[in-house]
This record gives sequence, structure tokens and C-alpha cells, in this order.
Amino acid sequence: MFIKIFSTAFLFFFLVTFSFAEPNMNEGKWEITTKTEIKGMPMQMPPQTYTQCIKKEDIVPNTQTQNNMSDECKILNNEVNGDTVYWEIECKSKNGDVSTGKGTVTYHGNTLEGRVDINVSGGNMGDVKMIQHMNGKRIGDCK
Repeated sequence: MFIKIFSTAFLFFFLVTFSFAEPNMNEGKWEITTKTEIKGMPMQMPPQTYTQCIKKEDIVPNTQTQNNMSDECKILNNEVNGDTVYWEIECKSKNGDVSTGKGTVTYHGNTLEGRVDINVSGGNMGDVKMIQHMNGKRIGDCK
């Protein structure tokens, strides 16, 4: 009986410990560079670099570039598994374009790497598929 109780308690502790594990990410000010590929476009956009304060409670990097900062975006279905964060995003622009995407980012302490697949519909160019590759590094404390 004692072994059964001990085994159950150990299993419960093991599951609880790992279900609340946080990714290996050091909070602070991050410099993130995104390179965007647009399917079907022969000429690609140059990489863009921005800074962001990332904290454990707001762990999804902002993948919006300066060109679409006026979009209304919301993060959906945020999930953490080990050092990797998964999310879905939906953005609506002022002119009615809707973009949806799925992203992942993996943290390695003071660095990150990730990808966001974005589908834009309703624009002047019709439906567009984009992929944003991102790399980042922690550059200091948030101010």
C-alpha cells in the first residue's frame, strides 16, 4: 500500500513539475531580426531589425514590421512546450485585409530562433503567403 501511495505521489509531482516548466528564456530587451519571404515574389524584402521587451508572461515576440504596426492583431492559442512557444495570430488592417498565421519560437537562454507562416487575404494582390524567419538575442534589461 505504501509503495502505491509513494508511486502515485511521485508521478503527480513529476507531472506537475514539468507542466509548469518555463522555456529557457532570459527576460529583457531583445533585438530581433526578421527576414520575410513572399511566395511567388522574385525579389525579397530586406531583413528588418527591431527591439522588444520580452517577459515570461508575454513570451511571444512581436513579428509585426513597421509597415503594418497600424494593424489590429491578437494572439490566439498560445502554448509553451519545453523551450518552444507556439501561437496563432490574427490581424485586421484598416482597409479590411485579414491576415492569419501560425508561429513558433525556440529560446536558448539569451538567443532565439523562430518562424511565422502568414496568410494575407483580401488585399490588392489577392491571397498572399509569407514566411518570416526570425533570430534574436538579448541585449540588456527592459527600461
